[in-house]
Amino acid sequence: MKKRGLTDSFNYAIEGLKHTLKTQRNMRIHFVIGAAVIILGLIAGLSPVEFILLLSAVTLVIVAEMFNTALELAVDMFTKEFHHMAKLAKDIAAGCVFVTSVYAVIVGYLIFFRTVKLIDLSEGVSRIRQSPWHITFISLVSVIFLVIIIKILLRKGTPLRGGWPSGHSALGFSVFTVITILTRNGVVSALAFLMAMLLAISRVRRGLHTVWEAIAGSVIGILATLLIFKLLYKG
Repeated sequence: MKKRGLTDSFNYAIEGLKHTLKTQRNMRIHFVIGAAVIILGLIAGLSPVEFILLLSAVTLVIVAEMFNTALELAVDMFTKEFHHMAKLAKDIAAGCVFVTSVYAVIVGYLIFFRTVKLIDLSEGVSRIRQSPWHITFISLVSVIFLVIIIKILLRKGTPLRGGWPSGHSALGFSVFTVITILTRNGVVSALAFLMAMLLAISRVRRGLHTVWEAIAGSVIGILATLLIFKLLYKG
């Protein structure tokens, strides 16, 4: 191979980044969100340590996405036919991106949660329990992870599509439960229930779930949300 100069190395690196941005939709999404979060961090006046943590989380996601793309290209270079090991390699690489994305979301959430002073940390856990939006975030994330864990254990469908229970139904009825608890308004609650029902029905009509899978997801969404609000919410 031709010996690379320093300029060539930089050019190749930039070409690799440009190719990933040009061909990978997820990379473009990560890049835009990352840029927006960094700008928001500058506006919010984060401390140097907070900004470094935020920048590190964004960088980690982008690097993981680039490694994922590189591995997919390497696998495709050796085989165009379906092979279980090739699929497994791609799935693991995609899992790395997922893990780093979850980490970045948690870092961003904790940093901005503290910075915008929506909660006074000196008031401790009692104030946290009185913060509806904070509990809502915990509820929705918990419902999503609960559904994924159940699907993995039961090996029904894929973690984000099909199988028992319906994740969309669980999320829809979790939102309905949150709205019902926080608004205590019959009309608003009825509209939220209608939207959750339409979401569940659409999953059944598209053949992605059976009626019982949609019902199971709805029940899980309601019960999990009620349990979290029961433990944390004091309103």
